[in-house]
Amino acid sequence: MKEPQQSSRGAGAVLRALAPPPALCGFLLLLALIFTASYAVGAASGPVAPGMHGPATSGDGGGTDTGDTGGTGDMGDMDMRHGSGS
Repeated sequence: MKEPQQSSRGAGAVLRALAPPPALCGFLLLLALIFTASYAVGAASGPVAPGMHGPATSGDGGGTDTGDTGGTGDMGDMDMRHGSGS
């Protein structure tokens, strides 16, 4: 009876078999580089809307609150009637 042959793999061959393909590593590196560059450009360009600021907090940690808590607030010309038309 023959004994099954065991392949004698070296440690380098085992590590190469477990490592991800080089194309995947290159893609992930490129993706990280693009995200880093876009973050840097966004941080350098500042806010996109006039008057837009970062999160400002006061001493109590609540931030600035200018919201209207009573009534409907500023709804402009919005029609608030509920019904079937006219």
